[in-house]
Amino acid sequence: MFVNPAQLEGVPKEKERYRKRSFSSTKVTRFAPAPDAGHTSVPSRLPNCGKKGYNAHDLMCPQTISPPKRRFPKGSDREIGPLTDWDREWLWHPFTQMGDWVREDFLIIESAKGCYLKDIHGRRYLDGVSSLWCNVHGHRVKKLDRAIKAQLQNVAHSTFLGLSNVPAIRLAKKLVTVVPRGLKRVFYSDSGSEAVEIALKMSYQYWQRQGEPARTKFVCLTNAYHGDTIGAVSVGGISLFHEAYRPLLFDVIRVEAPHRYRDEFEGSEEEYANVSAKRLKAVLKKHHRQTCALVMEPLMQGAAGMIRQPAGYVARARELTKKYNVLLILDEVATGFGRTGKMFASDHESVTPDIMCVAKGLSGGYLPLAATVTTEEVYRAFLGRYDEFKTFFHGHTFTANPLACAAALANLEWFEEDRTLEKLKPKIQFLTQELERFKKLEHVGDIRQAGFMVGLELVSNRAAKTPYEWSEKIGIRIANEAQRRGVIIRPLGNVVVLMPPLAISIRELARLLKVVHQSIQAVTERSSA
Repeated sequence: MFVNPAQLEGVPKEKERYRKRSFSSTKVTRFAPAPDAGHTSVPSRLPNCGKKGYNAHDLMCPQTISPPKRRFPKGSDREIGPLTDWDREWLWHPFTQMGDWVREDFLIIESAKGCYLKDIHGRRYLDGVSSLWCNVHGHRVKKLDRAIKAQLQNVAHSTFLGLSNVPAIRLAKKLVTVVPRGLKRVFYSDSGSEAVEIALKMSYQYWQRQGEPARTKFVCLTNAYHGDTIGAVSVGGISLFHEAYRPLLFDVIRVEAPHRYRDEFEGSEEEYANVSAKRLKAVLKKHHRQTCALVMEPLMQGAAGMIRQPAGYVARARELTKKYNVLLILDEVATGFGRTGKMFASDHESVTPDIMCVAKGLSGGYLPLAATVTTEEVYRAFLGRYDEFKTFFHGHTFTANPLACAAALANLEWFEEDRTLEKLKPKIQFLTQELERFKKLEHVGDIRQAGFMVGLELVSNRAAKTPYEWSEKIGIRIANEAQRRGVIIRPLGNVVVLMPPLAISIRELARLLKVVHQSIQAVTERSSA
């Protein structure tokens, strides 16, 4: 029995060579989705259903089947099969309404090079969001590839609890030379959420060690996003993401975040910075004796919809936290490693926090790695005798993974060798210039930019600043339109986000902007017709 030819539709011809296959004796029971789940794009009956093989019909009818054992063509490094069906059957994607997902077409990425992703059918797509804001120098960078391969010749992983490793040590030495001056202790983890979680625990325990047990609260901004673990969600402020978990969260003290477009502030940038700083000052003045730290994303609140803070706001936050003796935690997970035009967003105002959280671009977007970097003062609060139990009790299995640390070290070295930040300047100027054309689009209400971080807020009525209804899925429809034109973007509700890899060329950037402009125009005009 051979593979159903229908399952190979769209697969490159050199992958079609198959040997005979047999079936596993293991039985797998599948259950059909609820009758109202849709699947209108799937025929009511497909050939070779049931015991003759697995295809889209298996998603519709409950049955017991034997999943096939497939033999691969000689030299093949992947399985050619009904991957779309298997995804729908067994996977659960993050931040995705799976009821929609199983009814719609979606891309399956197989390879990448430079700023392009390639799907299993050989179609290329320009990566307009840096593979969720983490890719820096593009895909398949020779220096990073070589660093990981070389590390594999030594060790892929060993525990960091009670042991150390060469790449982790070398990376820490390098990292403290690029973070703001005064940060010098590196605590590794696996994700941005965990980096923030660690910062919260560190700052809480710091004050306990300082003999101030009343300091148990955190001040954070509205519209904040710091990750998806419980502590990170607690200091977050996006109700869409976080409200469902409210009973699980600890209480925090919130201060109104700057949002000039929605505040409808008409004064100068400096005046708006003053107004925003006064809000923060009032909160810190009232609550500083019970506050561990102020937690904030500097310069740009990313997941909130690319909301930019006025110039000077981060520096004033630093001044106020020093005045009221509160630690400052800066979450640079999204804004770090060149995204805003400087290595870190805090560099724009020469600010050194007490604790900084980094991830995403730390490894160049290659492997999961994060770090919480602190001052020596914070670190020393945890020193003591073994029986005093001042130890920071936190750590995961893959903390300081050698492969990820090797990639991150190569990433930071490539920043210097390739002069990444220097090359970025004309690209940012070009981006700023070309974004002016978007102001002429009837349904673009606001354009927010910080370097290579861009948010285009869409409104159904520009004069009234009326947002589109969620049911219209305007951002998703624009992303789908762009995908049809060969560009990958991912919206945040009504905000179209652009955050391409720093390595993107001017020519590629022009194509990205052209496609997004056309997609916004096409979708919004259809909606208003």
